[in-house]
Amino acid sequence: MYQHLPSFVLGFHGCDRAVAESVLDGELLKPSTNDYDWLGQGIYFWENSPERALSYAQSIKRYNKRGRGSIKHPYVIGAVIDLGLCFNLTEEGALNELQGAFEVLSATASATGNSLPVNKPGFEGDLDLLKRHLDCAVFQNMHAARAQLDLPEYETVRSPFDEGEELYPGTSFRQKTHIQICVRKISCIKGFFRPLKDDGSLFQLID
Repeated sequence: MYQHLPSFVLGFHGCDRAVAESVLDGELLKPSTNDYDWLGQGIYFWENSPERALSYAQSIKRYNKRGRGSIKHPYVIGAVIDLGLCFNLTEEGALNELQGAFEVLSATASATGNSLPVNKPGFEGDLDLLKRHLDCAVFQNMHAARAQLDLPEYETVRSPFDEGEELYPGTSFRQKTHIQICVRKISCIKGFFRPLKDDGSLFQLID
C-alpha cells in the first residue's frame, strides 16, 4: 500500500540542448539501456535539483566517452513526475527486496559458474563507482523476477546517493549527494518544462 506515492515530484534531466528542445516540442526522452545504469534501465532525473542536472551534463561534455554520445551544449529540462508504484530505496521493504534480488542473482551465478558483474569507477581517479554493472544487473533481474511471478511492475525507482568528496572534514555529507529517479513507465511523466530561477527568470538563457 505504501509503495504508491501520492504526490508529484519535480525531476530534472541534463542533456544536450538539441535533445531538450526536441522534447519540449513533443518528442519523448529515450530510456537509458546501459548495463551500468545505477538504478537499472529507464529515464533518469535528478530530484529537485536543476543545478545537479546541469553539472552532470557539463561533465558529460568534458568526458564524452561516458554515456551514448557527446553533449555539445549542456542543457536542463524539468519534468513533472507521478512516481506511481515506486521502488523507493528510502524504505526498508525496498532495501530488503533488493538484497533478496542480489542473493538470487549470486546463487544463480554460483550454480552456473559465472562471475557476478562488478561496480567500478568510470575513469581512473574517480572517487565513486560510476559504472554500476552489478547494481544494474540486480535491478534488472529483480524486475524480471517480478514479471515471472505476475507481481505488479514498478513504474519508477527512487534512491538517494552519497557521492563525491566530504563536504567538510569529519562529516558524512558529500559534495554530490542527490536523489535520483529512474522512470520505467513513460506515462509517469506528466509534462516537461524549462526550469526557472527564484526570481522567475529562466534557469538557462535561450540564445
